[in-house]
Amino acid sequence: MKNVFVSHHHKDDSSVDGLTKMLSGKEYKIRNSSIRVKPENQERIDKDKISNRTIERLLRMKMRWASQVIVIIGKETHQRKWVNWEVQAAHKLGKPIIGVYESGLKNKVELPENLKKYATSIVGWRSATVISALEGESQFQNPDGTPSPKTDGRHIVC
Repeated sequence: MKNVFVSHHHKDDSSVDGLTKMLSGKEYKIRNSSIRVKPENQERIDKDKISNRTIERLLRMKMRWASQVIVIIGKETHQRKWVNWEVQAAHKLGKPIIGVYESGLKNKVELPENLKKYATSIVGWRSATVISALEGESQFQNPDGTPSPKTDGRHIVC
């Protein structure tokens, strides 16, 4: 069982479920500590009724518990300030950071700036490569699974 924090754009919630199902189909279990925002809470966040400090504190608590951080990479992920913040926070906490391209992506998409800097692996949506990355094998791929040049990230084994 791996304890992970899954960083993602809230529109990609179904990909978080898909990742868990994909890995459990290979009898690889993950326990996700990421935050899923209910629509009524998202509205409060959008209207700045919850302070950034409160959100940051909650996210750091959830990340500390996890041994690794997975970032679901979709078409809009690079525009999400909270995903970028989560990657930087994970880096400061010394967590391995694994980018996983969303299922169905065929073309390269822009990566969040901090994922480019701190990723330990970036892989396509395939159970074998995700599991290898979770087990500490550093790999860098395009969405279709072909090799990609390494980012500036670093390799950490927990």
